[in-house]
Amino acid sequence: MRHARPNSPNTQRSLFSSEGRIFEKNGQTPVTMADFGVQALVSLELSKLFPSSPLVAEEDSSFLRSNNLVDSVVSVVTNKASSNDKPLKHDDVPEAIDRGGNNAIVYGTKTATYWVLDPIDGTRGFVRGNEALYVVGLALVVEGEIALGVMGCPNWPEEVSNKSITEVCEYENLQSGSGILMVAHVGCGTWTKRLSNVLGRSAIVSDGWTKCIVDGCRIVPEARFCVPESQTCESLPLSALFNATNDADSIDEKEILLLSTCCRSLCKYLTVACGRASVFILRARTQRIIKVWDHAVGVICVHEAGGKVTDWKGNQLDFAADQVERRILFPSG
Repeated sequence: MRHARPNSPNTQRSLFSSEGRIFEKNGQTPVTMADFGVQALVSLELSKLFPSSPLVAEEDSSFLRSNNLVDSVVSVVTNKASSNDKPLKHDDVPEAIDRGGNNAIVYGTKTATYWVLDPIDGTRGFVRGNEALYVVGLALVVEGEIALGVMGCPNWPEEVSNKSITEVCEYENLQSGSGILMVAHVGCGTWTKRLSNVLGRSAIVSDGWTKCIVDGCRIVPEARFCVPESQTCESLPLSALFNATNDADSIDEKEILLLSTCCRSLCKYLTVACGRASVFILRARTQRIIKVWDHAVGVICVHEAGGKVTDWKGNQLDFAADQVERRILFPSG
């Protein structure tokens, strides 16, 4: 498949055409065939390697069945599945998707061991035409604690460590970057590796791991803050004491640097774990439902890089609070 730039007119037209691969579920949330395909492929692999460990993930096959899209996903997954595997049956693909779907799995106590997957985080930005840094994220939860996390961001460019987030968002050809793989294991730190080829080419991982350390700044005016693009500097709790500026070259003691962000996806955790941003703040409405797959893998990557993720009151996020399905977080603000 040939891949054009995400925000090019031709790409956008094809995505929204009748033959496109972007749809809406629940009347408001964009979803692509890739979301279902990635979930199926990861689920199939995990079921072979860890058959007794459940999967908690974002998608299920009900949307596909109700819109007669099962065959399309089966075709995509069959083409991408390992040639070393036995041929997939038609029902194997929706069953693999539903392994992580909305089927209620009662875990009972915090002794459960299960995987948490966000097949593609950042779909909304891509649909809107942004050059979104989308992320595939997988985490392992053991006895209520995150033990392992892996994030892949194919659009993360080589030069990102030397650019501001504004420049990253405006980067002319994100897909020319080699991408990044971030891995964290409890007690072992957070590490990154470049992906030499992405999107349409074989994804070969280059040699050499780099250890991630969060920004060590301890003085507020020297820190680099970021918030979602949907929020403003007024959402920062420091706004009563400090003005926000986007000019890194002229900050006085009463100002803080507010980075322009493209941090709607899990890339916000990548940005903090790599030390590019000092602090990311998300102020969620009380009625908003917070899903575990939007945060689990990012939490361990930041923690193992020396940082911390908390709710609005400073409490640790409880991934066992949803005692039935392990799908919802209940943070304070």
